[in-house]
Amino acid sequence: MNGAVASSVIDAVRNALGPVGACLPVSFTSNPHADLQREAARRLEGAGCRAVWTNEVIGKDALVQLATLLSATGSMAFGTCIANIWARPAQTMHAAAAQLAQAYPGRFVLGLGVGYPEQAASVGQEFGSPLTTMREYVNRMDNPTWPPAPEAPYPRIIAANGPKMLELAGDIADGALPAMLPAAFTAHARQTLGPDKLLVVGVSVEGDPIDPAAVVAQVGEQLTAGADHVTLLLPIGIEFASGIRQLERLAATLAALPGC
Repeated sequence: MNGAVASSVIDAVRNALGPVGACLPVSFTSNPHADLQREAARRLEGAGCRAVWTNEVIGKDALVQLATLLSATGSMAFGTCIANIWARPAQTMHAAAAQLAQAYPGRFVLGLGVGYPEQAASVGQEFGSPLTTMREYVNRMDNPTWPPAPEAPYPRIIAANGPKMLELAGDIADGALPAMLPAAFTAHARQTLGPDKLLVVGVSVEGDPIDPAAVVAQVGEQLTAGADHVTLLLPIGIEFASGIRQLERLAATLAALPGC
């Protein structure tokens, strides 16, 4: 892929994602049965949700998970928030992402995260400088392999909750993915990245039940600050079926936002 993708690819993904999506309630838990995940994705798509995200720790494979969900839905976009760089070699990460992009053009975003020292240790690696580690990993993604990866463009964005990682994302990737930070950081991120990079923001939503009006206000604040897309993060550990029901209810309200 050789670095940043064309602006037309970013524009197409922005359009596919829409202004708001949701992260599946599987963070730091085992994945539910594939049948339940497929059903959940179809229900969210039917409720008007245009984008779904998932995360990855060692022992889970977010790219296999998204291949399952992409094949089960019609036009919904999917992304990783994040794919863990310790889970697979850099060239394998690129090859897998390119295969998804080839099979489902314009429907996939690869979000990368540097993870934690214990994750590096679990695969026999040492966790060094996060900035150096991420830079070297992204650079290795385009090293040649045989057979070569498909020539299928997709956006790479980097999880960036601090100014240095944010600058790195602007330098070597197609955008950034900060999470659970105030709108002021989103405004700073947009200023750092410039107008052309993809800015996806994770927003934590709380409450039982969740207040749709409060979520609309949160999303609107982030979009006004410069986010292209906001992904909703339910509380960690929430029961899967309950989380999907809450996201379905939110989707109907959020569908009224401009651009949805």
